[in-house]
Amino acid sequence: MQINAPSIRKGMILEIDSNLWRVMKTQHVTPGKGVACMQVEMRNIETGNKTNKRFNSTERLERVTLSQRQMQYLYEDTGKHHFMDMESYDQIELDTEFLEDVIPYLLPETEVVVEFHDQRPLNVQLPQTVVLTVVECDAAIKGQTATGSFKPGKLETGATIMVPPYLEANTKIRVNTETGEYMERA
Repeated sequence: MQINAPSIRKGMILEIDSNLWRVMKTQHVTPGKGVACMQVEMRNIETGNKTNKRFNSTERLERVTLSQRQMQYLYEDTGKHHFMDMESYDQIELDTEFLEDVIPYLLPETEVVVEFHDQRPLNVQLPQTVVLTVVECDAAIKGQTATGSFKPGKLETGATIMVPPYLEANTKIRVNTETGEYMERA
């Protein structure tokens, strides 16, 4: 399926020069003069090599069509993460490197969408938001105003995000999985 360069989003799989690339980051660049473009950081699915590439905003690229299956995350065992198909109960395992962007928000029993290309898993999509528990955070500083001042909070998955100063440990919060930002108490 052909898409315009400005439509490229993080997590998409693109086919460029007969290779499959996973989009890691995107940035829309508008220079003072000249044509706007998309700055894209991608990782080759076969070799694992990363590259940065600029695409003119008028360029069309081939987005790989993937089949999607609803799966549930089960557990991690020595660098392998196990998922179960919600319909057939088949299980697959994926390497930690494959899931580097997903792991900070992944708990057992989380339902995800795994995208396949020719029966090969290529991508894991998290829900838009997840509910996680803050297990550790600094105490609020007396006299600190609540506007604009956040403090680091460690989540039950081991990830650290910025949380409001009034939050305490053992509080359940909602986290945006695309931006990795605190949204609200759950």
